[in-house]
Amino acid sequence: MKYFKFLLIGMFFGIVLVKSEAVSWYRIYEMFRFQSFHMYGIIGTAIITGILFLQISKKGYVKSIIGSEIIVPLKENGFVRYIVGGTIFGLGWALIGACPGPLYILLGTGVYSMLIVIAAAMLGTFIYGLIKHKLPH
Repeated sequence: MKYFKFLLIGMFFGIVLVKSEAVSWYRIYEMFRFQSFHMYGIIGTAIITGILFLQISKKGYVKSIIGSEIIVPLKENGFVRYIVGGTIFGLGWALIGACPGPLYILLGTGVYSMLIVIAAAMLGTFIYGLIKHKLPH
């Protein structure tokens, strides 16, 4: 019962993504062909919202679920790794037609082929966990 509010927020978020067509393969296809501003508007709004909430949390106005201050650790510079990782992420997104987050939403809307994608994502994550210590970070 403690986490019920997060289930409700997640369900609401899923409904918003479906209604805004953010999980639509066609909208993602349009985005990667630079034919529509729709997805760029959604992503831009998410980035701006994230920046605002991060700044608000840094000021101490927002606390974690247990009431402690939210501290964001500094990351070391790594321009190349972000470019390479972002390119791999974008290629996967373009090939599958879905960002990793909405995979479960698509499954919930009846796109059962996403089970294959979810299984492949889990396998990829597992393999990364096995070889992470051998990769340059």
